[in-house]
Amino acid sequence: MLTARSPALSDSRKARPLYSVEERARRDASIWTLVQGVLAPLQFVVFLVSLVLVLRTLATGDGYTAATVSILAKTAVLYAIMVTGAIWEKEVFGQYLFAPAFFWEDVVSFGVIALHTLYVLALFGGWAGEQALLYIALAAYLAYVVNAAQFLWKLRLARSEAVA
Repeated sequence: MLTARSPALSDSRKARPLYSVEERARRDASIWTLVQGVLAPLQFVVFLVSLVLVLRTLATGDGYTAATVSILAKTAVLYAIMVTGAIWEKEVFGQYLFAPAFFWEDVVSFGVIALHTLYVLALFGGWAGEQALLYIALAAYLAYVVNAAQFLWKLRLARSEAVA
């Protein structure tokens, strides 16, 4: 029986570092790391502004056009960060998506993209009314917050590994 102090158990619980030495070097040398470092906070600012506009529109009924433009801007920045992120992942890990170090972040990112795309399709396809569209945007934003938290956790993990 394995116990908490068993070497076999403790070895099996050791996680692979987020980056190998080679991956860390490629990450640090990649222009796409800088691009991601610029786009991620930009996306967050656009998200915050849009969230306020969406909530204001839901609460008051005013400002629908501004909310819609802000959601489309958030979606555009999301698409940009997804495309450049896939390029970054290819450069660092050798595959465009689902590298083991960022597998679950990529899975949730696809949910975020799907919800934002649903919003765009419903908007331009006339599939939903204003209020329903705003609720789709809120669902997309909730998924985005979960995904952003995943990436912030990985950033913190990468920094702690760099110190160690």
